[in-house]
Amino acid sequence: MFSFLTSFLPTSYFLPEWLSLDVNPVHSFLQGLVGACGICVLCSLLRVHVFLEEESWRNKNDSGTPSRPTHTHQRAAKSGLGGMLHFFFVAGILALVGSRVASLVVLEFCLRGVSGLVTARPGSGSLVQLLVQSQFTLGCALSSSLHFLHQGASQRWLCLLLAAALSWFLSRLSSRLQQHVVTVYRLHSSQRYCGICMGLRSWGPGLMPALCRSLLCTFTVAAGAAVSIINQHFLSATEALRFWTPLTICYTLLVVYMQEEQQRLPSGEAVLNTVLVRLGGLMVLMLTVGRWADVLHILMCFLGEASCLIPTRDLLDAASSQNEEDDPQNVKRERQQKPQQREERRGQWR
Repeated sequence: MFSFLTSFLPTSYFLPEWLSLDVNPVHSFLQGLVGACGICVLCSLLRVHVFLEEESWRNKNDSGTPSRPTHTHQRAAKSGLGGMLHFFFVAGILALVGSRVASLVVLEFCLRGVSGLVTARPGSGSLVQLLVQSQFTLGCALSSSLHFLHQGASQRWLCLLLAAALSWFLSRLSSRLQQHVVTVYRLHSSQRYCGICMGLRSWGPGLMPALCRSLLCTFTVAAGAAVSIINQHFLSATEALRFWTPLTICYTLLVVYMQEEQQRLPSGEAVLNTVLVRLGGLMVLMLTVGRWADVLHILMCFLGEASCLIPTRDLLDAASSQNEEDDPQNVKRERQQKPQQREERRGQWR
């Protein structure tokens, strides 16, 4: 049935060869739908984690007013027509991005993620910032993994449909959990009669480690699938070496440059600069050793990154504020400033 419907879609006799789709459009849309659901689950759980961190900080503060800004919970999960349009826009971008470019994006983020975890400062702020930047890459990882795992399947559309249904169910659960926590967590945790809120109060600190372990498994599978997908386009080992050598050098230089930029610039500017630099470098690389379709897909990646990062600027602000509080240099400065302020006050009294 699906082959009959897709036979009416434009194919290579209407479009140029480099612009024609290499997979079934229905399969691509289902893969993109799974990727968009994964992004929704990640954002919802991150907002729940940050909200719980703010509430724990509020409870520990003696004055009753948190010193950490509480603007992260003001952005609730998108609902209604606007939320659905944003969701299907991200799903459409992931469906249009080819498996080759999605695999390259996944490999670049895996290298950058390992480097970021090694050089990250202690605390969950840097980890939250890294996970916020991984939204679109997570969608690419899920779509490329499904593309690899379902190659040659006789009922591929049915497997992808089941995966999309399960992903949709998990995304709705995570969105409802976020809305419940943002709306009534303070009341329920104080009254102690809600099982969900009491469970989050007890097991909330384990939410971030569990999320990190899930993402680690996802990107591990996606990295293996990405290498296999890219190698399928080469006919010999010489062509593969000609492609992987500049790619490895380019990725290594980009990771070193982006680590220096993130330490020098504020969080918002650093994230935007990181997106422009890594996708721009990937585009230059594809202009030399890639195809025109890859360049078009990288341009779509710009839209995908923007559609994922712009609605989550509050999470980046929360991560940067938490990094400033957890920075030991700031603690030392505060300790040094307190005696100086006392001496100034004594001089004024005299």
